[in-house]
Amino acid sequence: MKGFDPKFADFPDYIIGITKEIWEDRGIATLHHYYAPEIVVRSPASVVVGNQGVIAATMATLAEFPDRELLGEDVIWSGTPEEGMLSSHRIISTATHARDGVYGAASGAKLQYRILADCHARDNAIDDEWLIRDQTAIVRQIGWEPKDYARDLIAREGGPQSCVRPLTPATDRAGPYTGRGNDNAWGQRHADLLQRLMGADMAAIEAEYDRAAQLEYPGGETGHGWAAADGFWMGLRAAFPDATFTIDHQIGREDPNMPPRSAIRWSLHGRHSGWGAFGAPTGAEVYVLGISQAEWGELISGQVKLRREWTLFDETAIWKQILLHTGEL
Repeated sequence: MKGFDPKFADFPDYIIGITKEIWEDRGIATLHHYYAPEIVVRSPASVVVGNQGVIAATMATLAEFPDRELLGEDVIWSGTPEEGMLSSHRIISTATHARDGVYGAASGAKLQYRILADCHARDNAIDDEWLIRDQTAIVRQIGWEPKDYARDLIAREGGPQSCVRPLTPATDRAGPYTGRGNDNAWGQRHADLLQRLMGADMAAIEAEYDRAAQLEYPGGETGHGWAAADGFWMGLRAAFPDATFTIDHQIGREDPNMPPRSAIRWSLHGRHSGWGAFGAPTGAEVYVLGISQAEWGELISGQVKLRREWTLFDETAIWKQILLHTGEL
């Protein structure tokens, strides 16, 4: 890996290794060389620019969750060391809500939740990032509902005029990475599937998903089969029926001893104009940042299907945008 520390065997080893070094080994100071000085970190809740902001956020999280672990499930990636590489990293995190912080008074709750993070790395440093935590899973295990948490957060941040604005095209900041991924067939198949679903072609589910597909969705929800996939994607699209759906990045990979995999970063931007996963329509302008990963396989000869899927977006950030529009605070 030209330009990277030789202690890392490959790019997945780099991504998983520095994550452990920073968070679990308390090497927070290593962010000074693993993260570029002007890195842009986007989460649905906010946009942070610069390494100092990332270090501050990392310390605040570890203060609130001192025993946090980050278990890397997969790294789906594209690019080259010379031009830069983009990883879509899937993580299971465990933690105890041991101290007061952004999630409120310490509850002592034992948490487990997923994270999907797209990171661009070059010359041994990450310089661009898109990060989605399963906020619904976090807040529900602590004792909140996502809408109530968003309402309380607005108040704790100083009210609707002063609170931190969620990620939207207006608040986003351009970073150095302008790539779109790769042209691998598995990424294209996944992108085509999501385009069909967001185009209201729900018949794509029975055509593309295995009948016993395992599905991991926001809130730590695990589903299986066609009905669960239909309910999830229908509920999202029904809430934002006129919103513009965009594939922002796509990767497909075929690696030894691994099933074919794909990772798609996508966005949905428009009005909350329909009945769906977010209740009565409010007309709020909402931006949804999502990441989906999939594994593909052929259980029955000649029938390649999506066998496992992971999708995350931040429901608390969606509720924050809705509440700031409605004023129901």
